[in-house]
Amino acid sequence: MPPTRSPEPDIRRYYTDVYDEAGRLDRTPQGRLERARTRELLARLLPPPATVLDLGGGPGAYAGWLAAAGHPVHLVDLVPAHAAAARRDHPVASASAGDARHLPYAAASVDAALLLGPLYHLTERGDRVTALREAARVTRPGGPVLAAAISRNTPMIDLVRQGRVDDDTRPAILAAYATGVNDPATGFTTAYFHRPEQLVDEFTAAGLPAVTVYGIEGPLWPVLETLGAAEESTVFREAVACARAFECDPAVIGVSCHLLAAATVGAW
Repeated sequence: MPPTRSPEPDIRRYYTDVYDEAGRLDRTPQGRLERARTRELLARLLPPPATVLDLGGGPGAYAGWLAAAGHPVHLVDLVPAHAAAARRDHPVASASAGDARHLPYAAASVDAALLLGPLYHLTERGDRVTALREAARVTRPGGPVLAAAISRNTPMIDLVRQGRVDDDTRPAILAAYATGVNDPATGFTTAYFHRPEQLVDEFTAAGLPAVTVYGIEGPLWPVLETLGAAEESTVFREAVACARAFECDPAVIGVSCHLLAAATVGAW
């Protein structure tokens, strides 16, 4: 059964002792596609120049890029080593360890809030809504709140692609598909996998009802992984174009590896 204990120690341990988040977006075709499309969506949805609060920003993969583009960025991450790496490696305005559910920021103190990680690891709906509500609280009226989620379909698609589904692993994979809650025994940490309509529901519950959900990678990301496609290849460019074309199609977005939900504070 998935864990019922508080997830924070497991998440800190995983990202401190087990997994190197700093290189994730460089290691695989899917990671490079995720980075290209997330940057594209951020450039489109963030006001220029914006003071950005990057919640769950890890070691600064997007914070550094945004700071280089002229956005003052304040990064908060649950893992102290991530915040330290962001301070060391990127020109961020600040980087600190903290919890997206409890922010030491005044109301309406930033122009935009990003949650490109917290919703991955909060298995309780109430905690996810609290994190979104906190992001909305600290964002000025008219500013965007953008939150990423791992698609409910991703584990099964990716593990089948890797040849890792068998009689031993199938029960845990099917349980995660049914409930959204990952069992850390699968090798990943405490995690939650979303359906697109759940993001809409959670944004609405947090006071952000006018929400749009985008598919980040689109339907071709497993093909890129299987081919080992390089970023400069034709197939990679076409995968980006395909993701862009289908990004808001409700029949397609759920097969993206990641989803991005966007809403404007005060828009009703």
